[in-house]
Amino acid sequence: QVQLVESGGELVQAGGSLRHSCVASGYILRTETMGWFRQAPVKEREFVAGRNWNSGSIDYSDAVKGRFTIPKNNAKNTVYLQMNSLKSEDTAAYFCAASRSYLLGESMAVKSNYNYWGQGTQVTVSS
Repeated sequence: QVQLVESGGELVQAGGSLRHSCVASGYILRTETMGWFRQAPVKEREFVAGRNWNSGSIDYSDAVKGRFTIPKNNAKNTVYLQMNSLKSEDTAAYFCAASRSYLLGESMAVKSNYNYWGQGTQVTVSS
C-alpha cells in the first residue's frame, strides 16, 4: 500500500505563488508516476501536472502550462506543485496521485490510471 500526505491548504492573493507538497510512504517502489489533479466546486476533477520518478517525462494541462511546475525530491519521496502567477480560477481542492504504471503524455491525464490518492487540500486564490 502507498500513502500520500499533502501539505495544508492556503489562501493566497491573485498573482501570488504557492508550493504544495506530497510525501509518499509505504511501498514507494511500486509507483512510477506522480500526478496532481484539482477539483473546483460542481466541476469534474481535472489533471494539472504529472511526472515520473525516474525520468524527465513531465506533462502539464494547458490551463497551467508556463505557470506551474512539478519538481521532485526522490530522496524525500516528495513531489511538489509549484504554482506561480495564481489566478482566481485556480481555486480548487488539489489532489496528489500515484500510479504503478509508467505513464507518458496524455496517459498522465487519465484519472483511472492512478492507483493511490492523497486526501486533497484546498487552495483559494482571492482576487
